[in-house]
Amino acid sequence: MRASRLVSLLLLLQARGNRTAAELAEELEVSVRTVYRDVQALAESGVPIYAERGPGGGVRLVDGYRTRLTGLTTDEAEALFLSGVPGPAAELGLGTVVTAARLKVMAALPPELRARAGRVAERFHLDAPGWWQQADPVPCLGELASAVWETRSVHIRYRRGDRVERRPVEPLGLVLKGGIWYLVATSKGGPRTFRVSRVEAVDLGERFDRPDDFDLARFWTDSTARFEAESPTVAITVRVDPAALPALERAIGRQAASTLVVPKQPDLDGWLRVRFRHDSLDAALLDLLPRISTVEVLAPAELRAQFAAAGRALVARYGTPVARPSALRRRATR
Repeated sequence: MRASRLVSLLLLLQARGNRTAAELAEELEVSVRTVYRDVQALAESGVPIYAERGPGGGVRLVDGYRTRLTGLTTDEAEALFLSGVPGPAAELGLGTVVTAARLKVMAALPPELRARAGRVAERFHLDAPGWWQQADPVPCLGELASAVWETRSVHIRYRRGDRVERRPVEPLGLVLKGGIWYLVATSKGGPRTFRVSRVEAVDLGERFDRPDDFDLARFWTDSTARFEAESPTVAITVRVDPAALPALERAIGRQAASTLVVPKQPDLDGWLRVRFRHDSLDAALLDLLPRISTVEVLAPAELRAQFAAAGRALVARYGTPVARPSALRRRATR
């Protein structure tokens, strides 16, 4: 553990130059006293490193010194593919590996490229989940990731609605989609997709032979396209203010908006009678209800009835003036 920390300290100074002991302690998650002990250990081993106290001081290497400890390990090289998504990398248990890999790459780069890499990290950040979405709890993600790396079969306890079933699977890969982790695994004769947050337990099994022709990216692209094409949808007909049509397209989402049928001419009131297909009545209600002043639902009758009920509830709640505090106090004392 200490040897790894000494290398990290050395690479930090090589990549970023002079640093205070406090900054190094925070970066390495140790105490300032430990940093000074590590600096002394490096100096005693022949590394030209020294510390200066007081204003403007810090820990630094002699100008021009470069370590040769910049070779990437296999784990770090694999982790670099996730270096742009630190949150998911940490969920997979690769957070410290990604950090070490970045340090080694930065230390190996010439100064001009090192500055460019630093600017990229400062200016771009990927946040996978959508707005107001909590990330799924994925307590078994690390075990599944290990099974994927090691090509080990597993028995999982998988929750489907109100029941939990135990099934053997052969993990082929993990996919992060919209902030949600999915496991792709061979089950019942072919690749299938499982939502990782529904996996309640994992038991590691024996190694298995991974199919040579399996391509995770191609499988995911094909399966998601097939899922979208085969998912049952409902036909929706609405009247919409022409000025609000762009807002309607944004509200119902890309997939539903791609099915929009818009007439060339408005009706006698100047509104457009449009048709589209949506995932479900519940989803349509959530998307269209905020547009109640510019959209009138015509069909199906069930969705129109839901809008009418929502309208009555709004009138009941907001159709009467708010009682003054004095009136509320008089009512409470009766």
